[in-house]
Amino acid sequence: MSKVIQTTVLLAGLMLAASSFGQAPAGAPTGATGQCKDGSYWTSATKKGACSGHKGVQTWYGTPDAGTASGPPPPAAAAAAATAPASPAATTKSQAAEERVGGYTPPANAAPGGGPGMVWVNKNSKVYHCPSDRWYGKTKNGAYMSEVDAKAQGNRPDHGKTCT
Repeated sequence: MSKVIQTTVLLAGLMLAASSFGQAPAGAPTGATGQCKDGSYWTSATKKGACSGHKGVQTWYGTPDAGTASGPPPPAAAAAAATAPASPAATTKSQAAEERVGGYTPPANAAPGGGPGMVWVNKNSKVYHCPSDRWYGKTKNGAYMSEVDAKAQGNRPDHGKTCT
């Protein structure tokens, strides 16, 4: 009987160790498969082109679908699949382009401020983002201002789409 208990404990320990290997840290976005040297995250299923323009790869994590071949998906992968678009046609061209460019995911929290009628201007790229945009308040060097002020300062709308 004690041999069975020892074997069970050993197997449980091995399974726990294997499941914790290569997982992204708690602050990483869902589905992150690597972290770039500049602190941004890579979320693509492939490593091709990873972190180009972000000073290279610092750390690789397990892929989000690593356990799906032999069992049910992990909870994070199941949640991502539940919120994924129903068809490829539901993905916008800009979303597809951003995923191809490098899989960079903006920070989870927007900069404090903003509000109705305000846009977020990325001071580096001179592009402004609407409140409905995933980059609103999340680029590293930016500021909130009215869309009129953003245009007056020579900024352009993201993908040519004005907010008003």
